[in-house]
Amino acid sequence: MVVVKWVVLVTGTPCVGKTSVARLLAEKLNALYINLTELAVKENLVLERDEKRNTVIVDEKRMKKAMGKLIEGCGEQTVVVDGHYAASVVPKKLVTHVFVLRRNPVELRKFMEKAGFSGNKLWENLAAEILDVCLVDALKACGSEKVCEIDVSGKSVEEVVAEILQVLNGSRKCYAGVVDWLGKLEREGLLEEYLKI
Repeated sequence: MVVVKWVVLVTGTPCVGKTSVARLLAEKLNALYINLTELAVKENLVLERDEKRNTVIVDEKRMKKAMGKLIEGCGEQTVVVDGHYAASVVPKKLVTHVFVLRRNPVELRKFMEKAGFSGNKLWENLAAEILDVCLVDALKACGSEKVCEIDVSGKSVEEVVAEILQVLNGSRKCYAGVVDWLGKLEREGLLEEYLKI
């Protein structure tokens, strides 16, 4: 097996900034950038289309196989993978870091509404952020030693990428379990307004 320098996953709920952060990070690292949704469509790894949620359902088994081949084919080149289900489809043995981007639900709701989210899709994704779904998935799939949670609330893409680079070069510690939106919303009396699922 060819050893890859870094295989970095950038994950999180919709509208936390995954794609912007992953693209800039890949550029700074001179890495191969992989957007999972684009790859699924291009490589015909889509099982079906979820019309209700306006999204695609990916064949995770075939995607995992494709990701393994793609990453191993990169030799020493660093790979940055962008997608909310990245931790589920990149073989654990190849993953070096998982960055779970987190955004304050009050700020996230504004981003989601601006992006056209409404109704159940809005509330399901806000609930996923509040209930740490992407973080839990990443921890289950890759283990706490590889997962780093980053609160992106109020930060620019450049600031978030700078934090990730500090973790990668070892000048900053990596932590998971630092964000508690449930507790924050409860303390602020906003939980019922934001958790509607």
